[in-house]
Amino acid sequence: MAAAVSTGDDAKPTMRESLVQAAFQLFLDRGFEQTTIDDIVSLAGVGRRSFFRYFPSKEDVVFPDHEGCLVDMTEFLHTAPLDGDPVAQVCDASRLVLRMYAADPLFSVQRYRLTRQVPGLRAHELSVVWRYERALAEHLRERGADRADGALRADVVSAAVVAAHNHALRTWLRAGGEGDVQAAMDEALGYVTRAFSPAPPLSGGSVDAAAGDALAKAPAAPMDRVTPVDGEDEQVVVMLARKGTPLWQVVRDVESALGQ
Repeated sequence: MAAAVSTGDDAKPTMRESLVQAAFQLFLDRGFEQTTIDDIVSLAGVGRRSFFRYFPSKEDVVFPDHEGCLVDMTEFLHTAPLDGDPVAQVCDASRLVLRMYAADPLFSVQRYRLTRQVPGLRAHELSVVWRYERALAEHLRERGADRADGALRADVVSAAVVAAHNHALRTWLRAGGEGDVQAAMDEALGYVTRAFSPAPPLSGGSVDAAAGDALAKAPAAPMDRVTPVDGEDEQVVVMLARKGTPLWQVVRDVESALGQ
């Protein structure tokens, strides 16, 4: 357990790190339920008061790094540029959690396996995940305060980020920490940014004023216009949508027009 609970191979572990190391040694040897706080402090060579100075409960010693990561995430979002894309910002914030796990694959995999075995730890982990999700949603809510659907969008996007993040992370953990988790995370979060981030500008600059007016006045649903292509039997569906139309609605309308 190096990066997550230690300052380095040559550095003497702090009391907090010693407690985590002792706890996991006992959890792996005896099992979580069979290990008591007295067992942990005895192996670590400290008193019970020292344990509770750092950890409110035995469950908290399994997640020693999440509080610091939550602080880092909150600070990251607080200092994010005001003119940036909020969706991309919350995706980047979630990568701080990945960085924490990837810093020590052995510890992360051991914790994952232990959490799967103990229902109480799973419930504790879900409460931690909820706090991350709330931090992301709060940032999106602040940046989308001028939108009528700001609160709903914030909750939906933050939940999507967490789902994408957890998919990539847990797939990596189930594989024993093997594989390129960074690439897997980029792929998973890419779904979120493509679905919810503003569409990039057209290449070559913005459209002319007449075209812009036409797009602004166009309905979100597809137009009833189908034209043949070069005399072939194939047809092309031309659809105009308002700027900012959700991607899911565009896809739905295209599928409807194609009869799929």
